[in-house]
Amino acid sequence: MAESTPNPDESRRSDVARREQAGAPSVYGPEQNAADNQGGFLSDLLAPIAGFGVSFTNQFRKRHTEEYPEEKRPTQPRYHGRHQLNRHPDGLEKCVGCELCAWACPADAILVEGADNDDTPVEQGGTGRYSPGERYGRVYQINYLRCIFCGLCIEACPTRALTMTNFYELADHTREDLIFEKHQLLAPLSEGMVSPPHPMVEGMEERDYYQGKVAKATPEQEEFARERTVADADHATSDAVGGPDPADVPTKPRDEGGLTEGGTRR
Repeated sequence: MAESTPNPDESRRSDVARREQAGAPSVYGPEQNAADNQGGFLSDLLAPIAGFGVSFTNQFRKRHTEEYPEEKRPTQPRYHGRHQLNRHPDGLEKCVGCELCAWACPADAILVEGADNDDTPVEQGGTGRYSPGERYGRVYQINYLRCIFCGLCIEACPTRALTMTNFYELADHTREDLIFEKHQLLAPLSEGMVSPPHPMVEGMEERDYYQGKVAKATPEQEEFARERTVADADHATSDAVGGPDPADVPTKPRDEGGLTEGGTRR
């Protein structure tokens, strides 16, 4: 004869009956809840102020005051602060004007306008070379009124041109001063660098720059920079004395639509 399977409801009722016979409260009724909530007189007296225990214990601890801004607290090495446009060891800019950082920005805080590098000699009207690539960032703006310092822009940069520094003191008095231009974001020239525009290292290609084969500016690049500086100084002197020839002054289209002279929106 097969054994009958016990019914769960019957087993539960029999367990309750056994506990009632033993004088114990039922685990399935309000008696058990009341038994669990029973406390002594002292616990009931201190229950309303138990939540203030943390406040009471911290009242007698010594306070540590940071004397900012006289004593600035150091940030973490990977802190997301103000952005910086980096350079190659010879001074050329790493930014190639691809605008991927602007596309990746969730706050629409970055504006980039690229332009082609011009290897035409300066005396023939060439504008010069600013980066090893085909293009460079002619206009670069970051609106720190919108920036949320998420770091997605530096993750999107394919040339490691854009990084974030540890500088965080960005407060100012006007909205215009919080829109940083390219000259404010560019890294300063280090030892061995020459300010662009100037040609690439002779015999090197764009890939050689990113493979670390360029250590510093060559004598040819330094000579080119000196000649360009002298030419710019002579041109500025001639303009100051007699003024530029009206035939040499290019005409500019009328500024419309809230654009600045460089074509950037404010």
